[in-house]
This record gives sequence, C-alpha cells and structure tokens, in this order.
Amino acid sequence: MLNLVLFGPPGAGKGTQSHNLIEEYNLVHLSTGDILRNEITNGTKLGLEAKNLMDAGILVPDEVVIGMISNKLDSHKNAPGFIFDGFPRTVAQAEALNGLLKSKGSEISSMIALEVDNQELLNRLLLRGQKSGRPDDANLEIIARRIEEYNGKTAVVADYYKKQDKFCRIDGMGNIDEIFLSIKKVISDL
Repeated sequence: MLNLVLFGPPGAGKGTQSHNLIEEYNLVHLSTGDILRNEITNGTKLGLEAKNLMDAGILVPDEVVIGMISNKLDSHKNAPGFIFDGFPRTVAQAEALNGLLKSKGSEISSMIALEVDNQELLNRLLLRGQKSGRPDDANLEIIARRIEEYNGKTAVVADYYKKQDKFCRIDGMGNIDEIFLSIKKVISDL
C-alpha cells in the first residue's frame, strides 16, 4: 500500500500534485478539511460531535479527526493507498496517524515535502486569490501569517519523518510536470 503525506505550505502545489498522484496511482485523497465537512454534512456521530465543538469555537480534537480518518480508510479498504493532505500538522497527530495505520496493518510510505520560497508562495496565493475569489488568498497579511504559521508549527513534523527515514524534499519551484516527475522518482525508489 502506498501511503503518502503530502506536505508543504499554502501555495506549494499540494492540490495540483494530489490530482496528479490520484490519476497516476489511483490513490484516495484524504484532506482533513474535506473529511470534516463530509462527516458534518452526512450527520455522522463524529460529524455531529465536531460540529458542536466548532459551533462553540473549539478546535476539533485530534482523536475526533483520527476517528474520521479511520472511517475513511475503512470505507476504501481496497484502495492501493492514500494521500494525506493537511494532516498531520503536529507530532502528536503524526504519532496518532502511525498508530491508526499500524492497527490496520499499514504505515506511511513517505512524507513528500514540496518546498517553495516565500516570495513565490506569496505570488502564487495572490494569483489564486484573484482567480478563485478566496478571501484568505487575496490578503497579503493573511497569506504571510499562514506561511509563518506553517513554517513555525509544522517543521517538527518533517523532523519526525526524517528520524524514520521517510522524509523526501521536492523542489516545488519548477513547472508542474517537472515537479511530478520528481515525485514519481521518489515513489519508484520506495
């Protein structure tokens, strides 16, 4: 089973490369934001619990998110693998994900980190904001804060996977096809 953590700051190209990975390897894309919204829409027990917390302004605890991921894994038992996008963001989440996958007889194959310099991230997100109308991609201060938060809080997750020899850095500054070829090389070496 091919299980990838796709890692990178906002604007690094995770969505684009996730699409390429899905097309090439038939992987299931697990975006925690999408899973959360889906569980709430479907009125599941975990979704209702998450909605109550969110309505109260409380962050959804890791164990609830892990429960939702577990449900998603169970609903795709025959998948050749998964792309974890937006999760894990902390070492505690990485440890919980490892425990969950181990309980299902699997593990993370690799963390693929798309690395892009901050100025390019700003340019990409501003352009995306103009095209999509997303307010969080149209405000320079908000973009800078999101990148800073990513750099400050998630670097330790990369270290976690480096210690397991599962971290792979990909230069995210090239064109989309070149970047995908680099990712495919990492996968072929697994």
